[in-house]
Formats: sequence, C-alpha cells, structure tokens
Amino acid sequence: MTSIVEIHAYVAGMIKNALVICGLLFGLLTPAHAEAPVVTPVVAPENIIQLSVLPGYQTSRGTHMAALNIQLHPGWKTYWRAPGEGGIPPQFDWAGSQNIKGVQIHWPRPKVSYVNGLRTIGYSDHVVIPIELALHRKNAPLVLAGRVDLGVCQEICVPVSLDFTATLPGNNTQKDPAIRAALKKSPTPARKAGLKSATCAIDPIADGLRVTATLTMPSTGQGEIAVIEAPDQNIWVSEPTTKRRGNTLTAISEMVPPSNTPFMLDRSKIRITVIGSNRAVDILGCTG
Repeated sequence: MTSIVEIHAYVAGMIKNALVICGLLFGLLTPAHAEAPVVTPVVAPENIIQLSVLPGYQTSRGTHMAALNIQLHPGWKTYWRAPGEGGIPPQFDWAGSQNIKGVQIHWPRPKVSYVNGLRTIGYSDHVVIPIELALHRKNAPLVLAGRVDLGVCQEICVPVSLDFTATLPGNNTQKDPAIRAALKKSPTPARKAGLKSATCAIDPIADGLRVTATLTMPSTGQGEIAVIEAPDQNIWVSEPTTKRRGNTLTAISEMVPPSNTPFMLDRSKIRITVIGSNRAVDILGCTG
C-alpha cells in the first residue's frame, strides 16, 4: 500500500527562466568541442513530472527498501545516474531524513536513445527507483526527506527540483510489488552475468587519461553499449566507443579532470555498465 505524508514539487527557475532549450543546456554541460543541437522551442506542459514516495518494507538484511516513484508527462524523459553526453545527471540531497545512516540507490536498467547525434541514457513516462536505507535503529519508524534535482526533456529541457518528506514504517515486512519489479530490472552483477575478466589499460593524454576496457563476457543483446564512470563525478568522461568480437567487448573512453592534466586513477573504483536489448551488466572495478 502506497502512502505519502508530504510531497512538495516545484520547477526550479520556472518564473525567472521558464524554459531552457536543450541545445543551450547541453552546450553548458558538454565539452566545448561538442556541437549543441538546434531545436525549436515549445511550451512545456504543466505538471510535467510528479514524485511520490513508496514507503516500502524491511529487508532480510535489516535495511529498509523504499522507492521514489516518478511519473512523467507523456513524451517526456529524465536521466539515469550516468546520463550520456546529451543528458543531465540527477543530484540527491537527503537532508532532513531521520533514523537513516546510509542510502543506496538501485537504478533500474535505463533506455539508450540518440538526439541530434548525442547519446542519452534515461527513462521515459514512468520509473520506480528503489532506495535502500541503512538505519540507526532497526524496527523503528524513519523519515525519508530531501530533494532531487533532475533534468526533464522533450524538445526542450526544464531543470526541476522535487522536495519530498515521508514517514516510513519501521517494521513492515510485506514487499511492495512495484519495488520488487523495479529491483528485477536492475543491472545483473558481473559474476552472475558470466563476466570472466575485466581489464583496463590507462594511457595519459594531453588533458587527462584514455581508458581502454576489455571485457570477456557474453553479449547483452542488440545495440550493446558500455558506459564507463570515474570514481569522482567531477571528472568528465567521454562517450565510449564500444566494439564486440565474440565474447570480448572493448570500450574506449577519455577522462578529463577539472585540472585538464593527467591524474592518478584507481582501476578498482572504475564502474562499467554494459547495456543491451536483453539486459544490463554492472561491473565494479577492473585490473591492469
């Protein structure tokens, strides 16, 4: 059963900056050499996005599994953890939460699309994002409160901030079907997916590093791509080129830090997600 104690949603800057054209916003968020797409401005509908909290249940590990339930206006989309060069990364703030000492987001498998040559990764229409909460006191009520900043796009992009506050039951063990369905859509862990090896060759370039990941694993389906993430979100990561030959997938990407110089990179903290038409695979770390 879904209950919401208090949900507040507002569109950030809607009065001062009513609409942000995708091309302008992407130009601010991508490197200078990337060409911004040209689009025709349109009027954004009211209530383009709504957020509710699914109160969830206690897990066998003693954590609490809740979820953010996001409903988008038809035809609109928002973005995954690593949104691609044409996307806007979501930002979370859990300030105001009570009896919560840790948060782990279980992202469902996203969809890959291309807009004016830029790859974007995210969700359209509706998505349930499971949130696993580590507690200070087990079997006690908890409050999930905070804010999420998102980009919501169609032909235009609108920056949106969603505030939420919900009191969650501390001793409910009845699993929510919507949350369980979303968890089943999470990327498959590397070992379970049949990953045999993951190696990363790292070479310095003028303004950072080039990472060449070689993965020995079965195919994830048609349209297969790899997403490489740096351990530091301040490091810009280019869209990888992905090639497969038999059971070997190779992905090459460049990482550029704010200093625009080569830097030390811990291979064990590189995250690689392989996304295909059949499934996605989550790979944490690679070797030299």
